[in-house]
Amino acid sequence: MKKIFAANWKLNKSPLEATKFIQDFMKLAANGVFNQSDVLIFPSAFSMDAVSKACAGTKIQFGPQNIFSEKSGAFTGENSAEVAVQLGAQFFLVGHSERRQLFSEVDALLNQKVKLLQSLKVIPVFCIGETLDQRDAELTETVCFSQIEKGLAGIDTTQRLIVAYEPVWAIGTGKVATRDQVAEIHQKIFDKLTSMGFQNFQLLYGGSVKPENAKELLQVPHVHGFLIGGASLDPNTFYKICQS
Repeated sequence: MKKIFAANWKLNKSPLEATKFIQDFMKLAANGVFNQSDVLIFPSAFSMDAVSKACAGTKIQFGPQNIFSEKSGAFTGENSAEVAVQLGAQFFLVGHSERRQLFSEVDALLNQKVKLLQSLKVIPVFCIGETLDQRDAELTETVCFSQIEKGLAGIDTTQRLIVAYEPVWAIGTGKVATRDQVAEIHQKIFDKLTSMGFQNFQLLYGGSVKPENAKELLQVPHVHGFLIGGASLDPNTFYKICQS
């Protein structure tokens, strides 16, 4: 099974900057990084078309950071998953902590999004994770399991699914969960999804991943790759993580 290295650019990179990143990354990746890795790019909405064109003829895959729960209609300002598919997107972020916290996206809405993506036969990258207060209160498992149960309720357990565990307290803070912390929660998430009947899933870790800690974290059981924020903005740094 290939490892997954997913770059979440958030609200960064113009179309020109996105194109240059992919060109620069492909120069570095000429030695065969794709033989062992799936490389994904999640650009901002305005750069999606540029990324689609720049990725053509490469093995880099891409998708949006957010989509609406309906294919089309009178939903001003929202992003259509169907249009993203037409651009070539195959992977879609759902439920990133910033969407949950800053934009008040609730589990029921996220569940609708996952079901829509499954109807389009594309792959959700479903994000879960606890805040620092929740971890301090020893609620990590409770929070993650609740997000899984509500966000993935009633979906097709045979379709491919990626779940990204991102402790909110480690996103962009420079803090990173210890190897033991990652191992413990990834094992529990793996067991939970298995008990729910999911048959084709992978687990990513996200939270201040960088070249210095990537190799150690990849050795943790059930860490099948990373969802990477700040360290994915530079092609050289991102490539070093992909090499890990």
